[in-house]
Amino acid sequence: MDKHGLSAATWTKSTYSDANGGDCIEIAPGIPGIVPVRDSKNPTGPVLLIRRSAWAVFVAGVR
Repeated sequence: MDKHGLSAATWTKSTYSDANGGDCIEIAPGIPGIVPVRDSKNPTGPVLLIRRSAWAVFVAGVR
């Protein structure tokens, strides 16, 4: 069962990623309350489910 709708998710890679497929993450925006995060080099691997509020704090800290 795909409780969070990730099977139909549209994954987005950072615009800061280089064209050589370096170390990147992808997120799947648009899922209520969470931000799914995965390794772009391993799209069938594990997915971290991060609360949207925690993701906002992380992004603010990185900026």
